[in-house]
Amino acid sequence: MTGDPLAFHPHPAAWAAVAVLAVAVVGADRHFAPDPDRRLPRRRRWALAGAVVALVAATSWPLADLAAHWLLSALLVQRLLLTLAAAPLLLLALTPEALAGLTARRRVDAVFEWVTKPLVAVVVFSVVAVGTLVPHAVNAQATSAGWRAGADVLLLVAGLVLWGPVLRHIPGASRPGPVGVAVYLFVQSVLPTWPAVLYVFAAHPYYAVYAHQALGLNPLADQRLAGVLSKVGTLPVLWSVAWAALARAYKADRTGQDPDLLQWLDVERRLQRAERRQHRVRRRPLVAPRPGVWTHAPTVLPPGQRRHPEPPPPAEPPAAT
Repeated sequence: MTGDPLAFHPHPAAWAAVAVLAVAVVGADRHFAPDPDRRLPRRRRWALAGAVVALVAATSWPLADLAAHWLLSALLVQRLLLTLAAAPLLLLALTPEALAGLTARRRVDAVFEWVTKPLVAVVVFSVVAVGTLVPHAVNAQATSAGWRAGADVLLLVAGLVLWGPVLRHIPGASRPGPVGVAVYLFVQSVLPTWPAVLYVFAAHPYYAVYAHQALGLNPLADQRLAGVLSKVGTLPVLWSVAWAALARAYKADRTGQDPDLLQWLDVERRLQRAERRQHRVRRRPLVAPRPGVWTHAPTVLPPGQRRHPEPPPPAEPPAAT
């Protein structure tokens, strides 16, 4: 590919999408808040601002242009921003009331409960992370703006799935204990990033779209740098969160406190799920036996009564006169 890798290109569609998402987050927080007149807490405003900055940086010039046509290392940095920065910050920007309201519908809650299970979250995130790095997927996003937008949205959603079992303010999430969170994050730091090992030790470039020199990097050096960035960007973030979870649990154990107290929104969501399951059991239709098939229904006898009562004793013959 010819041209200047750092030539400026506006991205109005990406900017508009980020603005709509930010407005939607603020609107959800206001709509589901117990007191609509109360301002959003400062830490959630900072989280929303950080998410907007991460999204704009990942989907705009120069990183988006370099990731699309020039450097595999830029593509890896873009993915790290979407999954490890924008996704958790978006979740932190939403209040528990907003998250509970957005996932309140029965079908949405069923999917939400399923994807926040640690094992399912590992599988979903690994499939998306590895699947979007196969050569056909990378070549497709390099030649089509629609494919690029779809891949960005898919990675952002996968990032939300990644952080669902970890963040404690999400009502109804299938959160493991502190040790479980540490094990979960360790697995997420290793399993989805195994292509980085191939990048570092590869003898030739894997992607035709990046088979040219850009910004002083030849294709092979760019690919090895991408592998290093993938590991260097992932391990410190996930392992730091795992260490914080264990440290919080240790501190709570020393002070005799529960590190994962249930909030009312969690209890309410669990009660709703139990009620839905009972309702499904009540509405389950009875299956009639097929014609010609002999069935047996056991008879329930009252206490003290035998199924086969003993025959009465024979009557004594009349006495002779």
